[in-house]
Amino acid sequence: MTAGPEEQSGLTALVRGLSAPKGFVDASLAAPAPGTIRLLGGIPAPAALPVEAIGKASAQLWQAPDAAVASLQYAPARGNAALCDWIAKRECVDPSRIVVTNGGMHGLALAVLTVVERGATVAVDDPVFPGFLWALEVSTTRILPVPVVADGFDVEHLARRLATGARIAAAYTVPDFHNPAQVSLSAPKRQALIELAERYGFYVIVDNPYRELRFGGQDQGVAVFHQSDRAIHVNTFTKTLGPGWRVGWLVLPDHLVDPVIRLRNRLDVHTSSVTQAIIERLLTDDAQWFDGIVRSANALYQERAGVLIDALQEQLPGALDIVAPEGGLFLWPRLTDDAVDPAALLQRAAAHGVIYQPGEFFAADPRRGSSARHLRLSYSDRTPEELREAVRRLALAF
Repeated sequence: MTAGPEEQSGLTALVRGLSAPKGFVDASLAAPAPGTIRLLGGIPAPAALPVEAIGKASAQLWQAPDAAVASLQYAPARGNAALCDWIAKRECVDPSRIVVTNGGMHGLALAVLTVVERGATVAVDDPVFPGFLWALEVSTTRILPVPVVADGFDVEHLARRLATGARIAAAYTVPDFHNPAQVSLSAPKRQALIELAERYGFYVIVDNPYRELRFGGQDQGVAVFHQSDRAIHVNTFTKTLGPGWRVGWLVLPDHLVDPVIRLRNRLDVHTSSVTQAIIERLLTDDAQWFDGIVRSANALYQERAGVLIDALQEQLPGALDIVAPEGGLFLWPRLTDDAVDPAALLQRAAAHGVIYQPGEFFAADPRRGSSARHLRLSYSDRTPEELREAVRRLALAF
C-alpha cells in the first residue's frame, strides 16, 4: 500500500526527498517469466565463492571457545586489528589508515557524510554507478557529470569546468573496470585527477570494488591515491568473497580517520565481529589463499566474457560495438544501428526470456544521451551455456 500525504508528513525532509530506485532491478519490466535469463547484476559466480573454506573457518571459530566468545562481543569501530593489518599490507599503507565497513555502499555513505556538505556539488562519472547517487542523496543531489571515455574519467573535462568557475566538494569515479563502462582510468589521469584535487581543495572518492578482478591488460596502480591527503579509497570483499558478508574497507588520509570514527560511533558503531573473525581466519591462516581464490575467479570470468563476446559476434554480427574487457564483471556494448529503439529492444528481449540493464539507467546527464544506446550485460553469474542461450534470445529480439 502506498502511503498517502498524511503518512508522508511524518517523514523527515531527507527521507521524503530520496528518489525511487531505478536500475539494477527489472522494475521497469513485468515480472520475468520462469526460465528468464538475467544478465543484470555484478554478482560473483557461485562457483567462484569459497563455500567449503568458509565452512571450515567458521567451524574452527566456534570450536575455539576464547575466539568464539570474543567474536560475539563489540569490536573496535575501526575494525579488528588483524583484519586491518591484512588489508593495510595489501594496500601498502599503514594499518592506522584502514576503517572496516559494512560493504562498499557503507564506505561510500561514510565518505559522503564526512566530506560533502549539504547542498554541495560533486563531480561524478557519466555514465555513473547509480548506487553512488543514492549514497550521495544523504547530503546533496547537485552533481557535475563528467564523461567517461576510453581511458576513464575525463579529467581534462573536469579541469576545464573548474578553470571556468565550477566548484565541487568531491569527485567520484570507479577507476578499475568501471561500472558500467568497463574501462579503467589510466595512470597519467589518476595523477592528474589527484593534482586537480590538491589544487582546488576537493576530495576524490575512489570506488574500487572490481580492482582484484583483472584478467588482462596492465594494472594502473593505486599508490597515487594512497599518497594523497585528498583521496578516499573505497573497497570491499563483495566481488571476491561474496556480497552477503557486508564487509569492506576505507583507506583514508590520516586526518580523516578520527572524523570517520566519530561519525560511525553515531551510526552503526562497528562491523559484525563474527564476520570479521571468520574473514580474518580465511585470509591469515594461509598467506596465499586469497590470491588463489582471485586467480580462479578471474579465469572463470575471462572465459565467460569470451563466451559472451563470441556469441554476440556470431549471432549479431555488426549489431553491437564491443570492446573486450580486461577485467570486471560487465560488457558495455553499443547499438550500432540508430534505427534500433533501445527501449523497444529491452521489452522484446524480456518477452523472449532475457533481461539486462539498459544504458539509460546509468546516465548522470540524460541530456547527453551517450548511455542510452548501450546495454550493460553481466556475464559473471551465468554459465557459458546460459550466456549462449541468452544471446540466442537477444538475437530473436533484434
